[in-house]
Amino acid sequence: MIPSILIANRGEIARRIIRTARAMGIRTIAVHSDVDAAMPFVREADEAVCIGPAPARKSYLVPEKILAAAKATAAAAIHPGYGFLSENAEFAEAVMAAGLIWVGAPPAAIRAMGLKDAAKARMIAAGVPVTPGYLGADQSPERLFAEAEAIGWPVLIKAVAGGGGKGLRRVDAAQQFLDSLDSCRREAAASFGDDRVLIEKYILSPRHIEVQVFGDTHGNVVHLFERDCSLQRRHQKVIEEAPAPGMDEATRSAICGAAVRAAQAVDYVGAGTIEFIADASEGLRADRIWFMEMNTRLQVEHPVTEAITGQDLVEWQLRIAAGEPLPLRQDQLAIDGWAMEARLYAENPATGFLPSTGPLDRLRFPAGIRIDSGVEECGEVTPFYDPMIAKLIVHAPTRPEAAAKLADAAGAVQVWPVKTNAAFLARAAADADFVAGAVDTAFIERRTEQLIPPPDPSPEVIGLAAAAIAANSETGPWGALTGFRANAAPEFCVAVEVAGHIHDGRIAAEPPAPASLYDSGAERVLFAAGTGWAFGPPTAGHGGGSGGTGDGSLLAPMPGRIIAVDVVAGQAVSKGQKLLVLEAMKMEQAMLAPFAGTVAELKAQAGDQVSEGTLLVRVEPAAD
Repeated sequence: MIPSILIANRGEIARRIIRTARAMGIRTIAVHSDVDAAMPFVREADEAVCIGPAPARKSYLVPEKILAAAKATAAAAIHPGYGFLSENAEFAEAVMAAGLIWVGAPPAAIRAMGLKDAAKARMIAAGVPVTPGYLGADQSPERLFAEAEAIGWPVLIKAVAGGGGKGLRRVDAAQQFLDSLDSCRREAAASFGDDRVLIEKYILSPRHIEVQVFGDTHGNVVHLFERDCSLQRRHQKVIEEAPAPGMDEATRSAICGAAVRAAQAVDYVGAGTIEFIADASEGLRADRIWFMEMNTRLQVEHPVTEAITGQDLVEWQLRIAAGEPLPLRQDQLAIDGWAMEARLYAENPATGFLPSTGPLDRLRFPAGIRIDSGVEECGEVTPFYDPMIAKLIVHAPTRPEAAAKLADAAGAVQVWPVKTNAAFLARAAADADFVAGAVDTAFIERRTEQLIPPPDPSPEVIGLAAAAIAANSETGPWGALTGFRANAAPEFCVAVEVAGHIHDGRIAAEPPAPASLYDSGAERVLFAAGTGWAFGPPTAGHGGGSGGTGDGSLLAPMPGRIIAVDVVAGQAVSKGQKLLVLEAMKMEQAMLAPFAGTVAELKAQAGDQVSEGTLLVRVEPAAD
């Protein structure tokens, strides 16, 4: 067995690898940036080496620093996790050239599957069905347009070297094609240094289905069944599950068999995922499922496969890297129950899913499910890396039971003061169509308004906050019940301030359980259905009523830097006029005037670093 392993990654995947390696008696070495020095994965490893400053391009993405750390700690192997350098063939070759074991796909397989056009050509030769389309070398706009017309609208323009949702354009009609082609090529060149594209038939009721495969150095390849990753937002996966809903045994046999042939075609070794797109307009059928691409690494969603098969996929990776044969034959693998995984992100659905960074004063997860997390309570979500807080993984005998378990788990999450998508996940998992298995890749897009919780507290939340105040009126920190008035039993009202606004809280039930309340000392927070609400008795200076603020105050939706201020104090502005621009996590957010009026307060200047919730500008409405 491998005696020691350096993990060329961070966060939850680093912790995941450490957990299995420790159980196998393998010494672990973490590498980390200076901002990650206090992260759990650094503390949990047997050794840790700082490899540079926070930006990944100066630390985690520098092969020379990782190899130097491996040499300094006498590591025997390197595991790249996923992301960063995990699908970098040159890095894999450098690892092996240094005399280290590479726990990943062979460089030749990474290259073979790295370019979408070459990969599809290889799959066609291997008898793997591929989406109808054009993969040719002639990249002239005229040829691409002619091929698109021959395929039939709508089509998908896809960057040959693309990934992560970039370099994709749907085109519904001929007149849109050339503009979309230009836009796709610009994005592909900027993101991948390669502006070549391919054309595919766009599937109108698409399902994203992928198959977990494993190969060893003895020529064996098996599959560990399929996963459905159709619940996506902007091409990014949100909820994944295994097995795929609506998959019959004949279709499963066809798609999993095709995945094994795909892996065999590139002499695959280690963990990989063959991704397919299915036309689900008439249910899942073997003749309507086509190869899309291969991910030559472990996937973020691998825990759902572990749950239904009872296998540890990281252990499989380590054993195969050590030269052992596959742990099980195909006929020894079976599906047990149903598993789902939801990605809990530090992001605010109410502000267009902008990342929400900052301290994790409160971080509590529900009991009874698997949690893979890279952070911990009293830690921090920084702006330097992916804002995923945790993966919520559930397993149950049936799909409806798994969906209910996931909805309950997401609703029980407690995070403060960072905003999360927990309530969004809970609503998605409880959606009637999702529970029924009626999913495709546009599911979230069609339901975004219903899935995003309203910005204002519900009557139930207000009532719970009022009940909490009433329960602590004599011994709690809030003193007398300002605004209290008796009502006909068993209901009474308490004026309560929730999220900065005063409401009449009607109490008709017992106070909430202590577990749903959090007192930071500076503020009190009530957690309900995946959302945290700061509350207390009314304070001076606030008006009554519920709903939005309506006072023209614009607060920073996330920590960031002011890169432009377009107005001055006292200036008249029109509704929708740009006032300033905030930059955070490589995204720009324009702050617009909510109505016509005058800039009454301007608290920001270009170059300022601001925290989430900071008042930036206040507009007074124009006189009627």
